[in-house]
Amino acid sequence: MTRSRKIVAWIVGVLLALVVVLVVVIALFDWNRLKPFINDKVSQAIGRPFAINGDLTVDWKRQRDGGGIAAWVPWPEFTARDITIANPGWAKQPQFASLQALRFRLSPLPLLAHRIDVPWLQLVQPTVDLQRDKQGRATWDFTRPRSSTPSAWRLNLGTIGFDRGNATLDDAPSAITLKVTVEPLRGPIPYDQIVAQQSTAARDQAGKTVGAAAKKTLATAGDKDADKTIGQPRASTAYLFDWTASGTYQGNPVKGHGKTGGVLALQDADEPFPLQADAHIGDSHIALVGTLTDPIHLGALDVRLWFSGTSMAKLYPLTGITLPDTPPYATEGHLKATLKKGDSRYRYEDFRGRVGGSDLAGNLLFVTGGERPKLSGALHSRLLQFADLAPLVGADSSASKQRRGEATAQPADKLLPVEPFRTDRWRAMDADVKFSADRIVHGESLPIDTLSTHLRLNDGLLRLDPLRFSLAGGSVGSTLMLDGSRSPMQGAIDLNARHLKLKQLFPTFEPMRTSFGEINGDAALKAHGNSVAALLGSADGELKLLMNDGAISKNLLETAGLNVGNIIIGKLFGDKTVQINCAATDMAAKDGVFDMRLFVFDTSDAVITVDGTVNFATEQLDLDVKPQTKGFRILSLRSPLYVRGTLKNPNVGVQAGPLLARGAGAVALGVVAAPAAALLALIAPSHDEEGENTCRAVLGQLRQSGEMMPSKKKAAKPH
Repeated sequence: MTRSRKIVAWIVGVLLALVVVLVVVIALFDWNRLKPFINDKVSQAIGRPFAINGDLTVDWKRQRDGGGIAAWVPWPEFTARDITIANPGWAKQPQFASLQALRFRLSPLPLLAHRIDVPWLQLVQPTVDLQRDKQGRATWDFTRPRSSTPSAWRLNLGTIGFDRGNATLDDAPSAITLKVTVEPLRGPIPYDQIVAQQSTAARDQAGKTVGAAAKKTLATAGDKDADKTIGQPRASTAYLFDWTASGTYQGNPVKGHGKTGGVLALQDADEPFPLQADAHIGDSHIALVGTLTDPIHLGALDVRLWFSGTSMAKLYPLTGITLPDTPPYATEGHLKATLKKGDSRYRYEDFRGRVGGSDLAGNLLFVTGGERPKLSGALHSRLLQFADLAPLVGADSSASKQRRGEATAQPADKLLPVEPFRTDRWRAMDADVKFSADRIVHGESLPIDTLSTHLRLNDGLLRLDPLRFSLAGGSVGSTLMLDGSRSPMQGAIDLNARHLKLKQLFPTFEPMRTSFGEINGDAALKAHGNSVAALLGSADGELKLLMNDGAISKNLLETAGLNVGNIIIGKLFGDKTVQINCAATDMAAKDGVFDMRLFVFDTSDAVITVDGTVNFATEQLDLDVKPQTKGFRILSLRSPLYVRGTLKNPNVGVQAGPLLARGAGAVALGVVAAPAAALLALIAPSHDEEGENTCRAVLGQLRQSGEMMPSKKKAAKPH
């Protein structure tokens, strides 16, 4: 052997010996000697005591699924047992987290490039305590050391696996306490099986909350979307863990359960993590099933989502979305969310549901970020029960208020709703939502046709512009403004009703079926106050209404819910049906007091005028009803009536004194020229195709009879 070959052989032999020695040293090295160093460095990094209290061991294994040299170099698998992370001193519990063990694999070659690659990490029986106090201090906020130069090292974490564990949450600002337990399933459950189970359970819950119609509606929605994939599952996607939760939220009990996958992929943005949750928070129910992808960036949530409960307004503390008070509701839809800190987008697509006896469907987009979050979209109802709108203005029953958790009781002696609007929530978000309804039903005998409106909410200023009804062959157009950014709230409404056909407005009232009459009207009011009662009690403006060639009866007014009117008609005519040639009203409002500048009924038997005021601030009535007969057929009509009392409990009686003189009523009215002239503008010749409009003749006579004077009654002052 030559000298050079001997030298090479010695060098190779020495290197092999060094490798063998290094392998032996590493294999026999007591890694527990590094625990003080690791504990100190991690504690400094998180600003909190960290300790590996058990053994620290390393196993060396080759990554057989790797390629090239990586498949031959053994990778270390570390196991650290009994790990604890302390809480800050102010916390109730001493430990923030504890682990029975932490296992992870480390790729050695990237260390040469200052990169720490951890392909997988396994948490064994973790326990976590989360707490936030009233000052906003949170145990999950770690204090990291400040450094003027960025670290040359970079951490890449692949997947996180977990075992059975427990977590507790005590969040004082949101008043929530929660305990969550996670347990492994006996075996993996296919993704589609859990989707089907959750769909059935959520629809059953909707049936319990709203009724069988809601369950049917949601099932129909699911059938229509049967071909759509919920989430982004792969063939291998399955549920491996079960979780349960219990606690309280703002004094309401919280119970929930669900299932998840077993491995959370942090680097593979396309790897789906299956989620399922079914939670009851008070009487609100929220359920979802689907997938989460790209969790390290809170990337994409794709789930089927269900809501149900006694009122949509109760979702505000849970979602941050300002919703109105409603009857019991249930919805089902497809939620797609792009989650980014301070700029997330939530799309609730193709949802359908029931709100009371009404159906509801549409698409909504909720975007965070900017000055305020914003809700936008379009909603549609094929059939809207008029009674389901009552909670929006606090006009529902006391039992309904109690179910939806409203604490403001309606006084027994008040008719106008006193429940305040939740204007404090109006400034929490903006909105731009269009709503339409094909048909509105107020009982079987008073059908309303279509409704459409465009709702805009901007920094507490709410506008419904336009707000349109298609009603009884005619139309009602209006704009409504409520400025919740001011205290008290400021409001304004402009409304016009045109060509409402009486025979369509009251289709079940036989005398109207041959009527060619119609109703026209205008209203312009401004007001302030935080409830319907307060708004009407401060209203300024005017209201005009004209009806020609119709019929009226006590029973009809009872059906329409006009309490005062049906008592007056009952006193004058009993239960008989009375033909109306013309009915005209011109009222002026000041500080909630509506003054009857003109209120006249021209019937086949008599002309009836109403003089006086209605005080909406006190709900007091102060009216005189003066009938003047057109002959000798109804002698009782020669006695005037008075209307006192309140809107809730009116008192109608016969005035004491001499009988009124008989004669042609329209000629004897007098002092109504200006109101009569104003009301003539409500008669539209283009819609008077069946002959001369009776109101034209009546108002023409009134216009020539004298000068307009204010009501002789003095407005009752508010108490």
